[in-house]
Amino acid sequence: MSPDEHSVAATGEFGLIRRVTEGREQPASTLLGPGDDAAVLAAPDGRVVVTTDVLVHGVHFRLDWSSPEQAGRKAVAVNLSDIAAMGAKPTSVVVGLACPADTPARVVTEIMDGMWAEAKTAGIGVSGGDLVSADQLVISVTALGDLEDREPVTRSGARPGDVLAVCGRLGWAAAGLAVLRRGFRSPVGVVNAQRCPEPPYAAGPQAALAGATAMMDVSDGLLADLAHLAAASEVGLDVQTALLEVSTRLKEVGSALGADPLQWVLTGGEDHALVATFPPFDDLPEGWRKIGVVTMPGSGVTVDGKEFDQQGGWEHWQQ
Repeated sequence: MSPDEHSVAATGEFGLIRRVTEGREQPASTLLGPGDDAAVLAAPDGRVVVTTDVLVHGVHFRLDWSSPEQAGRKAVAVNLSDIAAMGAKPTSVVVGLACPADTPARVVTEIMDGMWAEAKTAGIGVSGGDLVSADQLVISVTALGDLEDREPVTRSGARPGDVLAVCGRLGWAAAGLAVLRRGFRSPVGVVNAQRCPEPPYAAGPQAALAGATAMMDVSDGLLADLAHLAAASEVGLDVQTALLEVSTRLKEVGSALGADPLQWVLTGGEDHALVATFPPFDDLPEGWRKIGVVTMPGSGVTVDGKEFDQQGGWEHWQQ
């Protein structure tokens, strides 16, 4: 058996930590990285935006569908999208990973490779974390961000008359999940959208600078998440399907599977696009596109002015 095939038990906790931390470069915002009791990060704004997500094997990812590297990238991406949705710039992530003793050390190393790679796309590093034994593979990531002297953009600021807009893809991850559930592995672009989302990290701070009144990421499905924004802002939101982007690729996959691609766009989660509201007479930032309007207070979410009877979306313990 080669060293790369050793289990985590054979490699040992500290040997595994060395494997996943040695030779890594940290950004200037990480004043002290892995190796001590805690990391030390710069916080020039004086406030820190914090979020955390837990990904469980078999629930949020499957290693028979995704590579360990893709699972690691996804674990970081879903957290950094929440930082961006507050209008903040990501500054760091810290990670916790639990796995059975017979897990190949290679799997953990590749998960961490993916985490570092995704963090690098946002200009940050992995500042620290913990590795523990467990009966199941679980990845927990805590992400931190900097508001850069701006106020956070919350879910509660949308106003009647505002423009509803999105940045990023919708429906691709849901289409990829449908393909994987049918036992297929292509088209690769659609399947990879499920394996590893590509949130538009820079779009969050850009939206904040452009005067976004409310914002969130689309993790559980467009309509399901808009319902949270509408409730927090006490407004109505109307999505106009003529403004939604349903790509040719989604139409092709829908045709092959006998599914309606618009349903994926409206109710599919895990793309981690950003959705926001903007003042009605302002130009939208680059990359953002209008998909609807904010309507009268307290009227919920409608599609083309009508109630949508299958909002879908993900909710833990209800699936």
